[in-house]
Formats: sequence, structure tokens, C-alpha cells
Amino acid sequence: MRAKLFLGMAAFAAAFAANGAFAQIEIKFGHVGEPGSLFAQSADEFAKRANARLGAKAKVVVFGSSQLGGDKEMMQKLKLGTLDLSLPSTVMSSEVDLFGMFEMPYLVKNRSHMSRIEKEVFWPSLAPAAEQKGYHILGVWENGFRHITSSKRPIVAPTDLQGIKLRVPEGKWRVKMFQAYGANPSPMKFSEVFVALKTGVMDGQENPFTQIYSAKFQEVQKYLSLTGHVYTPAYITAGSRKFAGLPADVRKILEDTAKETQAFVYSTAEREDKDLLDKLKAAGMQVNEANKDAFIKASKAIYEEFSTEVPDAKKLIDKALSLGASS
Repeated sequence: MRAKLFLGMAAFAAAFAANGAFAQIEIKFGHVGEPGSLFAQSADEFAKRANARLGAKAKVVVFGSSQLGGDKEMMQKLKLGTLDLSLPSTVMSSEVDLFGMFEMPYLVKNRSHMSRIEKEVFWPSLAPAAEQKGYHILGVWENGFRHITSSKRPIVAPTDLQGIKLRVPEGKWRVKMFQAYGANPSPMKFSEVFVALKTGVMDGQENPFTQIYSAKFQEVQKYLSLTGHVYTPAYITAGSRKFAGLPADVRKILEDTAKETQAFVYSTAEREDKDLLDKLKAAGMQVNEANKDAFIKASKAIYEEFSTEVPDAKKLIDKALSLGASS
């Protein structure tokens, strides 16, 4: 009798597990970074820390190198609930208007300035705006300070961009900015950029060192111009509806870990700023300083357009700029 009871309970448990009751939740985390990039290092560190806490409850599985699509595709998947987490950067400005403030040239001076902006501007104003669009942000990481590479010539001032076919990310304000500088910018998925540069479809692109080096752009670009024109935060992001459906304890672990991983992201990014520049020089890239004053002067119109077009933008930009006074 006991044997029959045991077998019956075992069969019930097996059926219960087969129906998913005991199945471990898989948290799919997609990003566009190549192996070795800051995105890849950040996502892998987050997964390691989160999984240690989640135990058998859930497991974060990272898919890098645009395996799950480009940034725009992954944003759509977050809303549809077919993807759990992503790491958008520039593309957020096309999804939530206020995020365009981080597309404004030379807004963020350094990481300590960004930390103040995060505390006093981002969480009170931008995160709720993202929530209204169906996105839940767990933490603020980074993509880094962006610089211009080219196969044509060094870029010292905006006038040097005249006629340059420049790949930019999928964010409208980056397009507008480089149009104002005189370039011919075209949005393109990150995964397509190397081939576009190699074949001459594009003359140049702009990215942080971590993306330039990990994507091997140094193999198809001759000049690296240190413009530092935009600091791009990156946001570990979920679809609001899908995230709300996770168990409360899983949500808390993911949120806490996302915020705690920021210190790792910042320290890694700061260390690599120098290391990767040295590697890019060693790879044969010709490096030049840019006339940042000339770029700042050429950026006034884009600030004015953004402040006029997007409600509350001027107030938030003024606040962010004021927080840089002590940087």
C-alpha cells in the first residue's frame, strides 16, 4: 500500500513539475554588446550576482552580440513580454521623449556629475516617464563617453564633418545633432556597423572606446577623434507588465542587484577609458584632440530645439547643468 502511495505521489509530482509549477523561471537578458565590451562585462556580472541570490527560484541568462535583435527590436520584445531584460542606451530617447536630454552634447561632465543627475533628475522624473510608456527601469549603468572615428580625416571641429557619412544609433536627437554639425548621419543597428565601415557604405561612426575596440572598428577606421560629445547612460530595463508578473522576491533581487552592479560598471568603465585608448593607439589608429569649444558652440541650436519640442525638458536640463557646477 505504501509503495502504491509513494508511486502515486511521485507521479503527481512529476506531472506537476512538467506543467511548470516547479520549473525554474528563466530571465532572458539581451544586449547588443560584443564579447569584452562594457555591456557584456556588466550584464555578465549582474547575472552572476543575481543568480547567486536567486538560487532555484530563477536564473538570469544573458544573450549578447544582438542575438535577440537590435536595440529597437528588443524594446518591442520587452513590451510584448517575449524578453525580460535589455540594456538600451541611446534608443531610449526615441521611446521616451525626456530621455533625449542625455543626447544633448556635453551635458554630463563626468561620472560623479552623472550620479547627482541620477539621484535628483533621473529617478524623480525620467523613470516615471518610462513607466508610463510600459518600461520599468531597474538600474542606471553606462555606455560611456562617445568619440568619432573616420576613414576620411581627423575631426577637430564640426566643419570637418562636412560630407562625412556617419553611422549613428537609433535615436532621433543624435541624428539632429550631427546634421547641425554638418555631417550626413544615418541610424543603423550596431550589429551592421562593421560591414558598413569596411565596405565604405559609412565613412565613420561615434561610440565609446569599449564599443569601438570590442567591435574591432580599429580594423576599418584610421582616425579616432576625442570629441567626448555625449555621455550615454545605459538602463537595465524590463517591460512593466512582464516584470510585475514575476514573484515579489525575484523582482526585489533583480532590482537590488541592478543598482548594486552600478559600482562595478563605473569602476570598470573608468579603468578601461585609459586602457582601451592605449590599445586603439597600438592598433594603429591616429588619435587627435577635438576643439570641444567649437562643438559646444555648434550645439546651442539642438538644446533650443529639444527644450522647445519636449515638455519639461528645459527644466530638467537646467537642473542637470546646475548639478555639474561642483564637478
